[in-house]
Amino acid sequence: MIFKQSKIITALACMLVLASCSNKERTTLPIYGDKNHRIADFRFQDQDSSWITNDTFKDKIYVADFFFTTCPTICPIMSKNMLLVTEHFKDNPSVGIISHSIDPKHDSIPVLKKYAKKLGANTNLWHFVNGSADEIYALAEKSYFSAAAEEEEAPGGYIHSGGFVLVDQHRQIRGIYDGTVVDSVKKLIQDMDFLLKNLK
Repeated sequence: MIFKQSKIITALACMLVLASCSNKERTTLPIYGDKNHRIADFRFQDQDSSWITNDTFKDKIYVADFFFTTCPTICPIMSKNMLLVTEHFKDNPSVGIISHSIDPKHDSIPVLKKYAKKLGANTNLWHFVNGSADEIYALAEKSYFSAAAEEEEAPGGYIHSGGFVLVDQHRQIRGIYDGTVVDSVKKLIQDMDFLLKNLK
């Protein structure tokens, strides 16, 4: 299991490097995975007890990540950096954000609501969701090319990537960015602006 997680994280690190290497102006954005790869169907409840599904993001672009509210390492940094995204797109109905808790036993709906409120998150745009651990871990690995799993030896008891995953209106991944690095998040915002101008 640890070896498998290590391979996932290594692959993700390579994608993050490739995504951030070029400073040239974009003429297009890459599509990650093969031509048939799409984010799988999902159905989770958010901090307001609303059901969040793929249809929530119909005709939108969105950013996905994985976190847990008691995370002692990268999650607070990721959440703070995601606020940059919400601020930039706060008035844009074509944008959404979904943060999946990887500790659903602890991160109940009331806990997620409290977390979002403390963070000052715009929950019209940003959904903090809870679902079964198995479903979330499978979605992370198979759909988002990310890592999320319970791991006794990891800080806080869970392992996950710090990636922010950009998904287009066709459920295709168009970029993976390091959510712990402000410059990478700024690149995400630029690519989102580009994608919004070219929605079809």
